[in-house]
Amino acid sequence: MTFTLHNFVPSVLDLADTALRPLDTLHDLRIAFPVMQQLRPHLTSEADFISRIERMRAEGYRLVGAFDAGRLAGLAGYRLQENLIYGAFLYVDDLVTTEALRGGQWGSRLLQALERLARASGCARLVLDTGLANARAQRFYFREGLYTGALRFQKQFDTP
Repeated sequence: MTFTLHNFVPSVLDLADTALRPLDTLHDLRIAFPVMQQLRPHLTSEADFISRIERMRAEGYRLVGAFDAGRLAGLAGYRLQENLIYGAFLYVDDLVTTEALRGGQWGSRLLQALERLARASGCARLVLDTGLANARAQRFYFREGLYTGALRFQKQFDTP
């Protein structure tokens, strides 16, 4: 279930870091596509990406971008949720820095902004998933103060 935030204004996502801003417009999604595709290579077309984002927005999904000298350096997709395990929490669906700008602290800045947003929204935690084989991401998350809290099980189905 999606956690609905009352009186939240996305345009003031993070006043502490002026390089970050919500990605809300069609133009924003177009510039976000090649960056997201670095993380999600199965996204093969801009139109499919935009369509998916529009559907996910109805479920509370939002994007925030990090800009370096006017160009998109990285982005994070997130949603505020609530469940019986965590209560209110901020879930990070996507976090990526462009390959050319990795090491420039953009991922850290995006996570810090999402943490501030989660705290301001009354969330008790920030949650994200990463693959068990993704050691580089795991090291980054540990450096950022995120720790293993669960092991996810899944069953994949054949789809038409």
